[in-house]
Amino acid sequence: MIRTPIALVPYIALATVIFIAVLWQAGDQLTSREVTSGTPDVGGPFALTDQTGAQRSDADFRGRYMLIYFGYTYCPDVCPLSLGVMNDALDKMGPKGKAVTPIFITVDPARDTPAVLKTYVAAFGKNWIGLTGNAKAIETVTKEYKVYYKRQPLKDGGYAMDHSSTIYLMGPDGRFVTHYDESIGPDALAEDLKKRI
Repeated sequence: MIRTPIALVPYIALATVIFIAVLWQAGDQLTSREVTSGTPDVGGPFALTDQTGAQRSDADFRGRYMLIYFGYTYCPDVCPLSLGVMNDALDKMGPKGKAVTPIFITVDPARDTPAVLKTYVAAFGKNWIGLTGNAKAIETVTKEYKVYYKRQPLKDGGYAMDHSSTIYLMGPDGRFVTHYDESIGPDALAEDLKKRI
């Protein structure tokens, strides 16, 4: 029988504790590691009314890319800036820009009628599509795209709409490709779109 010298016992105990701690930490890392892959579940079918009063669905845009923004025509700053960035980016893309349909979907259907949208989107370009619908249809499409919006009363008796500000790129098959933050500029947006289209 081999006897361990008493002087080595504390070192052996310390080494055992360290070994157990290392195994414990490695086990925690293995069990807490989250692996994700695939495409986010963003987008889906919609049935809305365009600025001419025609009924439009997501299927109408198959074979084309859709660059979609949700907002409202009474928005004082973020919406017109974002739509301006989208429009400038498509202009900078040259012929490739023609493969993309820019779409503005309102989160304020009570005020954004087809006639209001017609004037509004025309200010950004002739290729723009403005979409509205009843409150239920807007609720459905905003859920599909994970859009936040909420009516906020103003002191003068009117209201504004709080809303998320994201630009969505959907592929020719109607599936989500990517999204862009509101802070992106037209040059960066055009560059990324050119790579993807």
